[in-house]
Amino acid sequence: MAPEPERDRPAASAVPPDDRHAAVALFGERLALAERYADLLVTDGTVRGLVGPREAPRIWQRHLLNCAALAELIPSGASVIDVGSGAGLPGLVLAVARPDLTVTLLEPMARRTAFLTEVIEQLGLSGTVTVHRGRAEEVAGRLQPADVVTARALAPLHQLAAWCLPLARVGGRVLALKGASATEEVATHREAIMGLGGGAPVVHRCAAALLDPPAVVVDIRRERDPGSGGARGNHPGAGRGRRTRHGRT
Repeated sequence: MAPEPERDRPAASAVPPDDRHAAVALFGERLALAERYADLLVTDGTVRGLVGPREAPRIWQRHLLNCAALAELIPSGASVIDVGSGAGLPGLVLAVARPDLTVTLLEPMARRTAFLTEVIEQLGLSGTVTVHRGRAEEVAGRLQPADVVTARALAPLHQLAAWCLPLARVGGRVLALKGASATEEVATHREAIMGLGGGAPVVHRCAAALLDPPAVVVDIRRERDPGSGGARGNHPGAGRGRRTRHGRT
């Protein structure tokens, strides 16, 4: 009997032709590794409820490429804490695209940390990526402060800053992937963010020559320790199950 043919990559995880130029530019020689991660997201990630089924056909444009664009703001050899990692967006994408980074994936839910741990092993990233189960407000002061703290679709900007700034070293940065409302959020929450020890937020549009629309990132430098806990609000991860438009449940 002839051997069973090897399973083809699911169509949803293959780089669409229209996105291939951007994928090559953003992932370079690591594109094959990014494709393996895409496979895991649209198969096991969907079955286990980490990626919404309607997100699978647009996993590259809305998720992988958008997250990889963030890498242009991160200096070489930086340490990164990714808050509320979910299925690994953007933390695992950055680890795939940038092997020079040391990435900690911070996620409070056990089923998500189990998935992340398995993906790290399957992609051979265990030397540079670790998973830490917990909420940002619980681990501040216990994790080594990072050069860069990342977050995606997590919370209103002032709340996100309250969670993320304490995880960054003084002089480090919080990079938050946001949507079209980023400029409005910055104007609304600028004073609150500065009161938490952050500098004036700056909005970047990353990979504008490659992506339409580009990735919108709010950049907040941690300028000082405010000497107080700051606003706490709900923990990162709370309500993430309702953010199905971002591919999380």
